[in-house]
Amino acid sequence: MIEYELEGLDLGAVRFAISPLNELGLGLRVFRDPGRYPQHLPWLRMTESARAGLDTEVLTALTNERLWTPDFLHPLPTSPLTRFDDELALVAALPGRVVRGKLLEVHDPLPPVLAGRSDRVLARVVRAVREFWETCFAPWWPRMRTVLEGDVAHRGRVIAQRGLAAMFDDLSVRVRLVGNVVQVSTTGRGGYRRTTTGAGLTLVPSIFSRGGSTPITAEQPPQVMYAARGVGTLWLPDDRVAGPQALVDVLGAARAQLLVVLESPASSTELGVRLGVTTSAVNQHLRALRAAGLLTSARHGRAVLYLRSDLGDRLVRGG
Repeated sequence: MIEYELEGLDLGAVRFAISPLNELGLGLRVFRDPGRYPQHLPWLRMTESARAGLDTEVLTALTNERLWTPDFLHPLPTSPLTRFDDELALVAALPGRVVRGKLLEVHDPLPPVLAGRSDRVLARVVRAVREFWETCFAPWWPRMRTVLEGDVAHRGRVIAQRGLAAMFDDLSVRVRLVGNVVQVSTTGRGGYRRTTTGAGLTLVPSIFSRGGSTPITAEQPPQVMYAARGVGTLWLPDDRVAGPQALVDVLGAARAQLLVVLESPASSTELGVRLGVTTSAVNQHLRALRAAGLLTSARHGRAVLYLRSDLGDRLVRGG
């Protein structure tokens, strides 16, 4: 059990952020053991040819049988707008002894590919990770990021409407708030407890998390990585996202499709990519659905995210 003691229930102690490098680190689990992540098999198929040219020896060695990954692949993000290049630069600048220590927390003894001189091992890890990002993540990152940003927007609304405790109740079956202590269940025997005083608690939504997870050691800043909403539709082909026939008869195919997809927040740009239509066409349908009270919208950073309203939910269920 990992426990983080909040400073009372001060909202300022809890923040949300997105980490591209964290997504890559968790994605290595899918790379190593695809059978545990069936929802991401379409992504693996789409990247199969690209992965053939990667340094698979290093990428596989960055996880162990329990699918642990070194903490330096899970940096504390400071913003929902964190850039991958900035995070990887911090990893590349780590002292060799720190890198070796973090690798030993995952493997003891180290596999041969990670057991050489620390500077050479780090250089090879950074190169392998960068190539993994450029071939298997960067082309799909706008789609992934939209899902992650939509989750953050949803959690913010829950806090505003129902409070911090309600948000934690819906975060993960592995995470719960007891008094002012956030408890995260772990699969191992170990655990630790620390206060968030001075550091706060960062909540990081993830495409590749199956539940709630934390850094391996207490010396890392407090953070909880959890499964983002809407991942189930991330890799669905366009013809799988269709509304019930009764809904199509009333709204038309395009608007019924949008209403079904918007169970989770998304921007017009993301919707256009997913549904294979222009952004301007999507915007026309979104305006009509919102005017009818079937959608809500909220600005998040530079994007406007749309989500089904309560009325829209009832219409889809009835359809």
